[in-house]
Amino acid sequence: MSTNLRRIGEKARKESELVFTSLFHHVTDVDNLRACYDALPGDRAVGGDGVTKEEYGKNIEENLQDLSGRLRRRGYRPQPRRRSYIPKPGSEKGRPLGISCFEDKIVELAVKRVLEPIYETVFEDSSYGYRPGRNQHTCLDALGRTMQQERVSYVVEADIKSFFDEVNHEWMVKFLQHRIGDPRVIRLIRRMLKGGILEDGLVRATEAGTPQGSILSPLLSNIYLHYALDLWFSHRVRKQCRGEAYFFRFADDFLACFQYRDDAEAFRQQLSERLNGFGLRLAAEKTRCIEFGRFARDSAYKRGEKPKEFTFLGFTHYCGKTKKGHFKVKRRTSRKKLGQSLRKLADWARKARNVLRKGEMLRQAKVRIAGHLNYYAITDNSEQCNKYVFYATRLVFKWINRKSQRKAYTWAEFNHALAWVGWPEPRVRKVLSPYRRA
Repeated sequence: MSTNLRRIGEKARKESELVFTSLFHHVTDVDNLRACYDALPGDRAVGGDGVTKEEYGKNIEENLQDLSGRLRRRGYRPQPRRRSYIPKPGSEKGRPLGISCFEDKIVELAVKRVLEPIYETVFEDSSYGYRPGRNQHTCLDALGRTMQQERVSYVVEADIKSFFDEVNHEWMVKFLQHRIGDPRVIRLIRRMLKGGILEDGLVRATEAGTPQGSILSPLLSNIYLHYALDLWFSHRVRKQCRGEAYFFRFADDFLACFQYRDDAEAFRQQLSERLNGFGLRLAAEKTRCIEFGRFARDSAYKRGEKPKEFTFLGFTHYCGKTKKGHFKVKRRTSRKKLGQSLRKLADWARKARNVLRKGEMLRQAKVRIAGHLNYYAITDNSEQCNKYVFYATRLVFKWINRKSQRKAYTWAEFNHALAWVGWPEPRVRKVLSPYRRA
């Protein structure tokens, strides 16, 4: 981060109510644009114009000077984002992404680099998604320790329907204007939001939403939900509660923990109205209040029921016990995510056997399996990780042996090859003990 941008963050931290009225020159600064060009990877999907980083970089100084000039004289207009889809469970078409052209990615990153230091000083501690120094494990760690160490007896799960498609542009601008008083920056963000979508050769106007896949979209979504949810919970909901209350949000995934049932039910009932006020919709079928905590297990057994569980960030959370019989929050890979990972690996292996040599196929499979374990191999999840490695290894064995009519490996030879590539072991990679103090 440049010295000027660091100073912006320091000023925002010292003056929490300050509205920044002169920021646009940081966005148009050629050095900032050059730094953004250098930071962008060159192997990502291209936008509608088909221009890659390599092609854009052939006349980099000329291109950046021209881009800076168009930004300053307000002649820059983002191109429509190319619509692409990635697999999504329960959807035949998939999850929609908006792929910006390379030059637009530079501008998006330049705006993000200017805004992020300002908003990092005001975001609530309950927000974990797409923020420097925070990730899913950070959120899971804080959630587990809170449920273990604080007075938590009820959890409210909730889901926002198609959040990234429903973001209201007018509310987005109003939220930005709390801290951003430079009309040129606001105008540029408006143009980005309304840049349009290119799909099947046709351009469709965007009247709402901030497309997934955009560099700026995660920051804008955090700003939107900061004002729509985070502040509401910390300044209104928590103060009205009879007991303790805690909130955790990662992007548009969130849940709340409460000491008393009436506080949890009141929050659940008010949530829909709160979201509706900002153009968002609550998925009622995915919203529920469950008993969860140190007394939930015994309480459920007394009623002849199983203790309730909930899923958050790919993990199923359940009420477990220590070896001494004390309550402990435990987590395992959700059945849905485990199945998705194995199906994705099987689809890849089925295609890779036709184009990759055996050694390269094993090396790439190793990277994919290690990626799964890097996220899911946490405290108390060894059983599910062992299960994943067991089935993943057999999937690779099955498809590598279908490269031809002759078997490529016997099991003994295959195990020798696995040792040669350093096949991943299902050991704990991230210690998330709910007893550990922050």
